[in-house]
Parts: sequence; C-alpha cells; structure tokens
Amino acid sequence: MGSEALAGAPALGADGRPASPCVRQCCLDDAQVCLGCGRTLDEIREWRAASDARRLQIGRDARARRA
Repeated sequence: MGSEALAGAPALGADGRPASPCVRQCCLDDAQVCLGCGRTLDEIREWRAASDARRLQIGRDARARRA
C-alpha cells in the first residue's frame, strides 16, 4: 500500500484513537473557533470524552472551517 492510500486517513494517537487536530497555536476568534486547529471551544472541551466516531467528525468539521 503506497503512501497515497493513507493520505486521507486520520492520524492516530499513541492510544490508537483519532489524534487531536491541535497544533498548539490556540487563539479563539469572535465566533469561539480556534485559529490554529479550527475546532470550536465546545469541540475542544468535548474532545477528551468524545467517542472515536465523534472525534473523526470533529476533525472533519475543523478541517472544513480552516479551508
């Protein structure tokens, strides 16, 4: 399997769960969206308890906000 096949795959953390999209450039805009990762404040707070499916959705939503 080439690296191209994995290009769209979500990154996994050391625990095997979807990795946080945090890039350590945290600054919220007026809409409470992080300018670094694109997550909302509520999504950032939710991350630790979120299921894998929810984490994947948060990641997709964050990427869409940054696009």
